[in-house]
Amino acid sequence: MMMSLFFPLLFFSVLCINSFSGVQGKKWKGEGTTQNLESIVIGRCYDYIRIVNPAVGEKNCSQIWEAFKNAFINKDPCSILPEDYELFINLTLHMIPPNKSLFWENNQLLVNSFADRGRRFMSLGDTLFGFVADFLYWCGQADSPGLDYESCPTTVECENNAVESFWRMASITYAHHSSGVIHVLLNGSADGGAYPQPGFFADYEIPNLQRGKISQIVIWVVDDIEGPDIDSCGAHTVKTLETRLKTLGYDVTCTDNNKSAPAAQRGPISSDRGGSWNKLMFVSFASFLFRFASVF
Repeated sequence: MMMSLFFPLLFFSVLCINSFSGVQGKKWKGEGTTQNLESIVIGRCYDYIRIVNPAVGEKNCSQIWEAFKNAFINKDPCSILPEDYELFINLTLHMIPPNKSLFWENNQLLVNSFADRGRRFMSLGDTLFGFVADFLYWCGQADSPGLDYESCPTTVECENNAVESFWRMASITYAHHSSGVIHVLLNGSADGGAYPQPGFFADYEIPNLQRGKISQIVIWVVDDIEGPDIDSCGAHTVKTLETRLKTLGYDVTCTDNNKSAPAAQRGPISSDRGGSWNKLMFVSFASFLFRFASVF
């Protein structure tokens, strides 16, 4: 009788221990480090310098990976600062052509398509330092040389996490090296307005623009297909942005999207640089954007 009870109790105990360990193992609410992170970063680096933008010249991709990894490895995942990525930025830095900078909020898929991997514009994701990290997740663990593949902290859990601090440093660098005519693409259907505050553009990019190197700032406001027209030029948060930029001494123009444009295709979404996302892909606003981009 005792033996017949022993094995069910043992099995139940093992199940409880495994379940408890599984819950305990996932420390954070965010996604864990992207699998094969090292191979992806090094591979993207070579893809960029060989195919996407060979004009940047030779870069040591293995050294770039080491600088990237050392910014957050063996550290408390909630104590990573933007300056921890300084060596990585220095190793990946290259010129951003004048008149090619394209800033954005809440419409990254549209930006990626319209920029055309740097051929039309060079958004942050089209620079080497942005390209190698786009759509990836990563974090380390305190006093451990390994990566945490189970979970990583979200910005809600702690602001100074590895991904958030990376994109802050990348945004600061991108803004600092932008020049000529600056373009800003905003989503007029975004909840809370096209120009979010706080936000990367408001908090890290505008303060780091170099006034003497910028001739004009061109704002485009586009809406989601079949989405609400929440914000537009001269109104709400866009007006706040225009006023801020003009107060800083910039020559600012703003244009709303063409409402007669055909419907856009919608697709899957991923997150990046701590921002929110919509489902807008580059199909419908081509005529609107091409028409105004050609002016500049």
